[in-house]
Amino acid sequence: MLSHEKVWAAIDALAARHSLSASGLARKAGLDSTAFNRSKRYSPDGRPRWPSTESLSKVIEATGASLGEFMALIEGTPETPRQRAGRASVPLIGFAQAGAGGFFTDAGFPVGQGWEQIDLPGQVSEAAYALEVQGDSMLPLYRNGNVLVIEPSAPVRRGDRVVVRTTEGEVMAKILLRQTPREIELLSLNQDHPNRVFANQEVDWIARIVWASQ
Repeated sequence: MLSHEKVWAAIDALAARHSLSASGLARKAGLDSTAFNRSKRYSPDGRPRWPSTESLSKVIEATGASLGEFMALIEGTPETPRQRAGRASVPLIGFAQAGAGGFFTDAGFPVGQGWEQIDLPGQVSEAAYALEVQGDSMLPLYRNGNVLVIEPSAPVRRGDRVVVRTTEGEVMAKILLRQTPREIELLSLNQDHPNRVFANQEVDWIARIVWASQ
């Protein structure tokens, strides 16, 4: 079923396939560079805004994707032959790299090549990647050196464990307590660290943690 969340996630996933940010995808399609910004996805009173059919048509044409491929992104990224064999290989990124500029699109997808790859025991989407925990701020759930698998195209709901990157370059793993069109409230995994509340414009991206090493 189509939903506001899934359609925008599919646009972000299509951008990531071409190593583009949402703004870069909009420019490639001949649209205003802000057309797909997160701030444009809701009206000032909090009502969801949907991309127009004209915008979607231009994006599909500009990327050479088919309508079927775009619909597949809406429903979930299809498996690759390696994933159907029961294992997946994903790029491994350190939290320090995640906080630096230029390594991610504004939807939370890694860009570029040359990342170290790690094998996982299960199946994940082509958009998934891994973050290596650094430090003790996420104890007791996640320890230094643990690997977290992130699915940036997966829907994020209240109670999910998530990774958040702020516009200041801070990257953190938290539990999503509340998300409104205006702000995001996060519960800290470590009781020694305070809960955090951010205005939406202070957040670059938020993505769900779907697996963690022990």
